[in-house]
Amino acid sequence: MPRTIRVLGQCLLVSSLLLGLPCLSWAEDSSVHQETIPLRSLIEDALQHNPELVAEHAHVNAMSERVPQSASLDDPELTVRLWNTPDSLNVTRSDRTIVGLSQQFPFPGTLAQQEHIAEYIVGQAEQRLAGKKREIIAAVKVAYYEWAYLHQALVIHHQEATRLKQFFETATAKFRVGKGTQVDVLKAQVEQSKWFQHLPILDQQKETARAHLNTILNRDPQAPLGVPVLPIDRPKAFSLKPLQELALQQRPEIRAAALVVEELNADIRLAELQAYPHMRVEVQRWQNRQADDGFGGVLSINLPFAFWTKPKYDAGVREAIAQKKVARFKKRTLENQTRFQIQNLVAQLTAKRTVLSLYKTTVLPQAKLTVKAAIAGYRTDRTDFLDLLSADRAFLAYQLEHVRAVVDWEQLLAQLERVVGKDL
Repeated sequence: MPRTIRVLGQCLLVSSLLLGLPCLSWAEDSSVHQETIPLRSLIEDALQHNPELVAEHAHVNAMSERVPQSASLDDPELTVRLWNTPDSLNVTRSDRTIVGLSQQFPFPGTLAQQEHIAEYIVGQAEQRLAGKKREIIAAVKVAYYEWAYLHQALVIHHQEATRLKQFFETATAKFRVGKGTQVDVLKAQVEQSKWFQHLPILDQQKETARAHLNTILNRDPQAPLGVPVLPIDRPKAFSLKPLQELALQQRPEIRAAALVVEELNADIRLAELQAYPHMRVEVQRWQNRQADDGFGGVLSINLPFAFWTKPKYDAGVREAIAQKKVARFKKRTLENQTRFQIQNLVAQLTAKRTVLSLYKTTVLPQAKLTVKAAIAGYRTDRTDFLDLLSADRAFLAYQLEHVRAVVDWEQLLAQLERVVGKDL
C-alpha cells in the first residue's frame, strides 16, 4: 500500500508540473511564414527616401545655382540728373536733363575666379552628398544585421524550447518508472521558466531594431519588414596598406577637404585681384532746354593702391592664406584619422575572422556532440541531469555567440566601407 501511494503521489506531481507549464513554450515562431526581405532592396529604398539624403540633394541643387550668379556682372544703374530746376521745383522746366546708364566692370579674371570658387563649393556639396550616402548605407547595414541577429536569436530560442521539452519528457519518463528523481523534473521545469524570461526581452529588442531600421528608411516605425536574411559566414582577409591608400583617394570627406584647399587657393587669387582697379563706364544722353542736345560719357576707376586703402586688401590676402593653412591641416588630420580607423577596423575584422573559424570548425561541432552524448548518457543513467543541462546551456550560448560574431563581422565591414568610401 505505501508503494502504491508513493507512485500515485509521483504521478500527481508530474501531472501538476505538466499542467503548470505555460502553453507558449511550444508556440511556433510566427516569422517562419513571412516573406524574406534582402538587404539590397532596403539600401535602395533608403537612398531614395531617407530625408537626410533628400536634403543633401536639395543642397547640391541650391549650390549649383551659385555658379551662374558668381560669373555675372553687377546690375547696371540708370540715373536721371536735372540741372537748373527753378525754385518752383517744376521738373518739366529743367534747363538740362541728363539720362545715364552705367555698368561696373571688375578687373579681368575676377568673374572667372568667382566662378571657380562657386564650382569648388558645388564640388564640396557633392562630396558631402556622397559621404551621406555612404553613411546611410552603413547605417542600414548595421541596423539590418542587428535586426537579423535578434531574429535568429529568437529562432535559436525556439529550437531550445524543443530540446527543453525533450529533456522534460525524458526526465518525467524516468521519474515515472522510478529511475529518475523529482529534482530532475523540477530542474527541467525551472530551465523552461528561465527560457521564458529571455523571450520578452528578445521580442522587445527585435521590435526596437525594426523601428530603428524603419526610421532610417523614412517609414512608420511599426511598418512590417518581413524576415531578414542572415549573412553567410564567409569572412575574408583584408590588407591594411591598400585599404588606406584607397580610402585616401575614395573617401568623400577627404575629397571634400581637398576641394576646400582648392577653393581657398582661388580665394587667395581673388583677394589679390581685389587689389587691382575696377572700371565703371557710363553712357549719357543730354537734353538741353536752350541748346542742342547731345551725348556724353563717364569713365571712372577705383584706386585700391592708395596708401590709406591698400592695407585692407593686403589683409584680405593674408586672411585667405591663413584660411588655406587651416584647411590643409584639417585635411591632414582627417587623413590621419582615416588611417587609424582603417587599422582599427581591419584588426577587429581579423580577430572576428579567427573567432568565426573556430566556432565553425571546432566549438559548435564539439558542443553539439557534447549535447548528444549527454542526452544518450542521461537516458542510459551514465550521466546525471545537471550534466545534460550544462551541455545544453553551453550549446545555446555558443550558438548565440556564433551568430553574434557573424553579425559583428558584417557590421564592422559596413563601418570599414563607410571609412573607405567604397563597397568591399
